[in-house]
Amino acid sequence: MDLMTKLSILADAAKYDVACTSSGSSRAAQKGQLGNALSAGLCHSFTADGRCVSLLKILMTNVCVYDCAYCVNRSSNEVRRAAFTPHEIADLTIEFYRRNYIEGLFLSSGVIESPDRTTELMVRALSILRYEHGFRGYIHAKAVPGTSPELIDQLGRLCDRVSVNLELPSRQSLDLLAPQKSGQNILGPMRQIRDSIAEDAETRALVRRKPTFYQQQVSVARKQQAFAPAGQSTQMIIGATPETDFQILNLSAALYRSLNLKRIFFSAYLPVNQDPRLPSTAGVQLNREHRLYQADWLMRFYHYEAGELIDEANPFLAHDVDPKANWALNHLDLFPVEVNTAPLEVLLRVPGIGPAGARKIIKARRTTTLREAELRKLGIAYKRARYFLTCNGAYGGSGISFTREALHGVLAAPINGGRHGRRADNPLPEQMSLFEQTPTGEEVLPGHVGANAMLGASLPQGHPEHLPAPRTYASSTGSHPLQELAAWA
Repeated sequence: MDLMTKLSILADAAKYDVACTSSGSSRAAQKGQLGNALSAGLCHSFTADGRCVSLLKILMTNVCVYDCAYCVNRSSNEVRRAAFTPHEIADLTIEFYRRNYIEGLFLSSGVIESPDRTTELMVRALSILRYEHGFRGYIHAKAVPGTSPELIDQLGRLCDRVSVNLELPSRQSLDLLAPQKSGQNILGPMRQIRDSIAEDAETRALVRRKPTFYQQQVSVARKQQAFAPAGQSTQMIIGATPETDFQILNLSAALYRSLNLKRIFFSAYLPVNQDPRLPSTAGVQLNREHRLYQADWLMRFYHYEAGELIDEANPFLAHDVDPKANWALNHLDLFPVEVNTAPLEVLLRVPGIGPAGARKIIKARRTTTLREAELRKLGIAYKRARYFLTCNGAYGGSGISFTREALHGVLAAPINGGRHGRRADNPLPEQMSLFEQTPTGEEVLPGHVGANAMLGASLPQGHPEHLPAPRTYASSTGSHPLQELAAWA
């Protein structure tokens, strides 16, 4: 099988992995070496369902010994199989980088033979990239559940971010749809990654404070290779099993607290297999996925608790308004707030005001009285915020009854984006793709005439500032989030 065919198969097979971000690493470019994990400006492509692809995103192989019900690469599926060699992965990454298509690599894999064998091949590929090619760009690798601690350590020292997929929001669902995987095999590597990141950070801090004394106790190789400096993340499939948003957000809160995750990615279930264990009528719940991401953002950057956003009596997030607006609608007794006197933690609870906007308001009102015009100049989403604010005593939402029903109606109305830009008159006919097709049907990279022209002649042969604590608001939390993690494990 030629390299272009492998690339087409394994890039398509990787589209269901959504944990593809490149923040948190500070390794800059060096003379004589390739890549830069610090600078922004990645080239972007989009899969058919709209997910952003900013790195070369591939599987090492779609061969898998597991038979997970939801996975297109399950062992019982009759799909075309392929596998890259470690040298092919390294060469592809370098050639795509030199063409300025990518800034790094996202590497996942099916389980070939065993978790350890799979990880050994991934380590070999990344070692070629780092040491033979001197590649300093961003690398995100998916660790295979059940991999030995020694190999997890090697993998983490070659990557900027390492992640392990949690797969499903409960142990019962995991037992049902992925019986060959276990909670311990998933949480064990996640705990090791957490501990290794913390230990590495502490070691480097000591070296910086006492370089002469401490360098004798730390090997040169260990000092040069930080363990996953961009942290770890995980992914959950949403909609394949009956868990509620209440359960999912409490589990997410527990994961952030106990495993220090950078991100949790929610992947709307795509029905790619026929299996009696899977829901027969579930569609692509992209709106539910979107609301979960919004709630996750509020938990991470606005200091909301999961129990403030949702409760057992109403276990699903509202589909027609975002979680922050829904919280405000449920706490109208706290609004409207005076923009010229409200503290920062209260401003952060106003729909339409984010952390940057709240800090701008605090700074600007030291020298001027803020009204509508000043708020608009500061970049506040005044169309949303006005219903929850007074400006020097004047209420901005005049004409709208200050009731939950009336405010819900205006907040749930479709946003008018105006008659400008591609959203209105110039929609793209289709999502961008990593590949284009020639008149003969051959898949090629944009701007190239074919696979041989692109690859054959060039590849080697043989080869937020800390925010204050928020106000204490009444909430009904049900179970404690850490209990959700204990139940999952």
